[in-house]
Amino acid sequence: MKLRIGALAVPVALSLGLFLAPRIALPTAQAQPVPRTVMLEELTWTELRDQVRAGKTTVIVPIGGTEQSGPDVALGKHNARALYLSRRIAEALGDAIVAPVIAYVPEGGYDPPTSHMRFPGTITVPDDVFEKTLASAANGFKAHGFRNIVFLGDHGGYQKDVQRVVAQLNKAWGGSGARAFVPPAYYETSSEGFAALLRAKGFRDDEIGTHAGLADTSLQLATVPGMVREARLRDAPKPGPADGVYGGDPRRASAELGKPGVEAIVSQTVEAIRKDTARP
Repeated sequence: MKLRIGALAVPVALSLGLFLAPRIALPTAQAQPVPRTVMLEELTWTELRDQVRAGKTTVIVPIGGTEQSGPDVALGKHNARALYLSRRIAEALGDAIVAPVIAYVPEGGYDPPTSHMRFPGTITVPDDVFEKTLASAANGFKAHGFRNIVFLGDHGGYQKDVQRVVAQLNKAWGGSGARAFVPPAYYETSSEGFAALLRAKGFRDDEIGTHAGLADTSLQLATVPGMVREARLRDAPKPGPADGVYGGDPRRASAELGKPGVEAIVSQTVEAIRKDTARP
């Protein structure tokens, strides 16, 4: 038997099959889980928006610097270390997001070259440009719902710049509910605080150093070790200022020496941020 559909004669069995054939189940779209990350750059804008609305209203702005650190430590030392430590701190806080690291900072003049700019690869910007960058980033975060903007500077040369920006922001933001912070515990623990830990282990100041010495290099080995040319470091003669190493000797640096310093930086900075953000 045939069924006529328009000008076509179709067998009844086939025509019924057209209407009675079981529907094929199509896969349904499933919600993607939000990445378990504290890094702003790894989130979409909607994921970040939702996390801020859910209470993640603290943003950490890591400040590094692209500068020489002797012949055996890569130029991005401060950037990598500041990012590593900021991630650890944000994870411990539980309500914080980490912004991209600021890698362009004041490092001296370039005509003629001064300070770290005497060594190839160091990048510098004027103090006012640096300060405007920090202020612009902070105002943007405030506009997007963050209420605690925390600057963590890994390098000593610009600490006063950061403090000045924080003071200006807090004056401008008065009564808005948003505040800027630069917890002294972060830099103090990574510099003089860590040096004190090393002195307690018997190391002298002329080995600990102030830049690219035992302390600085040990912290790097405990955070981002791939940036240290460790094998070459061990066999080299003692470096000095002409090599970009100031007041120290990195040849006995190790991750084991650096780990207590890293833990102290993280724990003391977390405690300081919690105290600062808890104040009305």
